[in-house]
Amino acid sequence: MIGAAMVVGGGISGMQAALDLADSGYFVYLVEKTGAIGGAMPQYNKVFPTNDCAMCIIAPKLVECGRHPNIRIMTLSSVIDVKGKAGNFTVRVRENPRYVDPTKCIACGQCGELCPQSVDDSFNSNIIKRKAIFIKYPQAVPLKYQIDAQACLRLNQPGKCGVCAEICPPGAINFDDAEREYELQVGAVVMALGFQTFDPTKAKAWGYGVYPNVITSLQFERYLAPNGPTDGILNRPSDGKPIKKIAFLQCVGSRDKNRCNNEYCSSVCCMYAIKEAIMVKEANPDLDVSIYYMDMRTPGKEFDRYFERARNQYGVKFIRSRIHGVEPKGQKGDLLLHYSSMQGKQVEEVVDLVVLSVGLETPDSMVRLAEKIGIHMTPDRFASISAFMPVHTSKKGVFTCGAFNGPRDIPQSVIGGSAAAASVSVSLDPVRHTMTRTLPPPVQQDVGLQEPRIGVFICHCGTNIAGVVDVKEVAAFAATLPQVVHVARNLFTCAQDTQD
Repeated sequence: MIGAAMVVGGGISGMQAALDLADSGYFVYLVEKTGAIGGAMPQYNKVFPTNDCAMCIIAPKLVECGRHPNIRIMTLSSVIDVKGKAGNFTVRVRENPRYVDPTKCIACGQCGELCPQSVDDSFNSNIIKRKAIFIKYPQAVPLKYQIDAQACLRLNQPGKCGVCAEICPPGAINFDDAEREYELQVGAVVMALGFQTFDPTKAKAWGYGVYPNVITSLQFERYLAPNGPTDGILNRPSDGKPIKKIAFLQCVGSRDKNRCNNEYCSSVCCMYAIKEAIMVKEANPDLDVSIYYMDMRTPGKEFDRYFERARNQYGVKFIRSRIHGVEPKGQKGDLLLHYSSMQGKQVEEVVDLVVLSVGLETPDSMVRLAEKIGIHMTPDRFASISAFMPVHTSKKGVFTCGAFNGPRDIPQSVIGGSAAAASVSVSLDPVRHTMTRTLPPPVQQDVGLQEPRIGVFICHCGTNIAGVVDVKEVAAFAATLPQVVHVARNLFTCAQDTQD
């Protein structure tokens, strides 16, 4: 038996599994297909039903994964094959080139400032452009630049560019970087493969990709984020005018065999639509916000109270209906909704912005990987699990968690990650601590006779904190307190580079 495990997927569920395993005495390979761990959660502004800052919740886990001595993060990497049996697997992992030496990159940002090539920024849901050399998001772990090989002028036309290599202070750019393959021995595998959102261009009735004022819920999330492409200022995408009326359309990509071929409920769409409606009403109380739904599903702790608060305290309108489609209204960018009311009447409504609450799916690549490994899938393309063994797959020694088990919210995903780690820990208990690395304890010092020296670090994550607290005044007051020798204000105190 091998005292190591592999977690495939660096989202919130995968990170929780990796941390629990590493703390329990196992070495962990955390494999992530993109350039940084974190998954989808860093794209969210706040989480329901508490409206807490999403980054404030996930950042400690990001930092802990990044510095844990028993976690090896493998970014830009994918699992090719898994051979062997429970307790002793050989996993082939392919690592794509980063073209930036992570041991040298200091994330100074000079390369990105001077890069002449811009492409759609997928982290910001393609609302804005990013450079061909980029960091996935400001608090990324690892905080290292990477080059988009398809967009880079130098990689596609040698000799044409290379400005990043010329300007990079530590000389971290490596255009000769190449693909690598590893064969790793592990005792268990945790599949935390995550999800993709439904592509609404598949259903033409919604007008997505045709009318600029029809956007997805994830795009809306980035518009509302203080660190997003518009600094949290919500205007109409087509002409930049202030928005007066918003319509959320539910079950786009869920519970609809005819339009999207997905008959299951995606579980989270009702709640995140309510959250986004509350967020926009908090910033703009006079906005007319309506949620058009079939059934409002609020099954979690405090979820129904959250729904009632949106309706009664914030004045969000909930309209039970079936939307037939979205059409343009005139030449100004307005949109016309057609729907049937509960009384059977045909109703038309004109709005400024339509937000599609898109459902969750398993990506095709993840389905192919699962089938290759031998994991049985449900007809809805999620891992087939038992109610009594909710993180065990059909292949012994391979476990699963997060949205790969079916649509999950963040708390359920975290619970699933810990449950998968517990199951792995039980199966590999005889070889616990056989592959872990221990760090020497810190040197103790007697500071009993020294005067206390207090440092105060005050965080202001855009409007999440600075919107309700006068951060400058807090810092100025802290500087007057006894024994305070240093005061600093940081944008992201929880980020790894800030902590370093």
